[in-house]
Amino acid sequence: MGEVRFYHLTARPLESALPVMLEKSLERGWRVVVRGTDPDRVEALATHLWTHGDGSFLPHGSRADGNAARQPVWMGCEGDEPANPNGANTLFLIDNAAAGTGELAEMEMVAVLFDGHDESAVAKARDQWRMVADAGLKAVYWAQDDRGAWVKRSETGC
Repeated sequence: MGEVRFYHLTARPLESALPVMLEKSLERGWRVVVRGTDPDRVEALATHLWTHGDGSFLPHGSRADGNAARQPVWMGCEGDEPANPNGANTLFLIDNAAAGTGELAEMEMVAVLFDGHDESAVAKARDQWRMVADAGLKAVYWAQDDRGAWVKRSETGC
């Protein structure tokens, strides 16, 4: 059982933060599922990952690409079956996507990225935090400073 990290996006948007976080995950040898709620948004983010930086290469795939088992990063949506088609040990929840406590406990690391300028996203993240804490899982809250750097603000659980 790993930990659930909550990333409160205020200084940089998801489109800027996600590629960096995925690159760091791959550097650590992690396999990742990114789960969103809107298939069109997920495909737009998948396209963005190919063009987000000069000279960068972030291998990933989505339903449009197929071959999930061969993808180190899989871009999917809530309700997709299977939920973890690439055998990931890391789960990124974006755009208010959710996961049950059983799935959270199975992952080495879960990242919940939420838009700090969207009150409903903040409320959903608070609900997820309570669910994680109530399940006895480790939860860590990270906020962005003015430059977009991550600062640990709170921690609970194992």
